[in-house]
Amino acid sequence: MAEHSSPHGSGELLDFAPSPPHSGGQKAAPLFVSFDRAELNAILNLYGRKVADGEWRDYAMDFLRDRAVFSIYKRASERPVYIVEKIPKLRAKQGQYMATSQDGRVLKRGHELANVLRVLEMAVVK
Repeated sequence: MAEHSSPHGSGELLDFAPSPPHSGGQKAAPLFVSFDRAELNAILNLYGRKVADGEWRDYAMDFLRDRAVFSIYKRASERPVYIVEKIPKLRAKQGQYMATSQDGRVLKRGHELANVLRVLEMAVVK
């Protein structure tokens, strides 16, 4: 019996690098918003430090049509303690990055991810 394997294997890796620009014609709308490699590195560096300190324990990433979401959990069964969002539609207004707390309060908005993450760096989970 011959086995059929897909070219991608059982799991498919996502490339977080921006796609190359299209040459001419209409620009295809992206299927979802994602964090690029530098953004993801910045978020995961902070996450790793907080895990090592015992403050955070789990995370989840969601890539939606209009936003990318990185949710941070103290325990896996709870609601996220903090949420980092990237909403490109707000790039020209109040900044495309936003950090919110568990109760929905906006902790920081900004044009630069490093400034938004600084709020979470200093935050202490209760």
